Amino acid sequence: MATSEPRGTESEDLSTESPTATTSSPEQYIKHPLQNRWALWYFKNDKSKSWTENLRLISKFDTVEDFWALYNHIQQPSKLGFGCDYSLFKDGIKPMWEDDRNKLGGRWLMTLSKQQRHNDLDRYWMETLLCLVGESFDEASDEVCGAVVNVRPKGDKISIWTANCQNREAIMTIGQQYKERLNLPMKAMIGYQSHDDTSSKSGSTTKNMYTV
Repeated sequence: MATSEPRGTESEDLSTESPTATTSSPEQYIKHPLQNRWALWYFKNDKSKSWTENLRLISKFDTVEDFWALYNHIQQPSKLGFGCDYSLFKDGIKPMWEDDRNKLGGRWLMTLSKQQRHNDLDRYWMETLLCLVGESFDEASDEVCGAVVNVRPKGDKISIWTANCQNREAIMTIGQQYKERLNLPMKAMIGYQSHDDTSSKSGSTTKNMYTV
């Protein structure tokens, strides 16, 4: 049996091991705090209830460990029923246009094909969550309100919501870094739309304020 140093008496063993035990064991219990506290919401498409009744708060977290505990506990977006959503927003901001922190803002929107539900949806959503909780957009991360994944029959959607649609510099930083983080091809375009335009649109599509 190889040891780094010869064993002494029992009392010496205890005296040398104790400091190690007391200094190393707390490391196992110290959680790593996130810069913000986040709330995960779930929207279930129940036609018998109002929109607000269908929106449920699942959990809040503010550490890396609690994020992964929650993420590993819930279903992946690809397993959700049509019409259902997940929303991850900074604590205090509700995932709706009308919230004071959202109403002047907009969203970077990515629409996926039906085939991408099985190939890309869950991976893209996980990367989106990591971008948010990891504050991946540098100073522009302050502009982020949250993110939403919509599971729909015609094609799923993932969006990052920001606070002020006029803050072009921050919005473009978020869009460019988000596209890079998802490793989207150069020719794949994602657009940014203001909530005001989205909520008042008359046609099936909303015009983009910005694109990357």
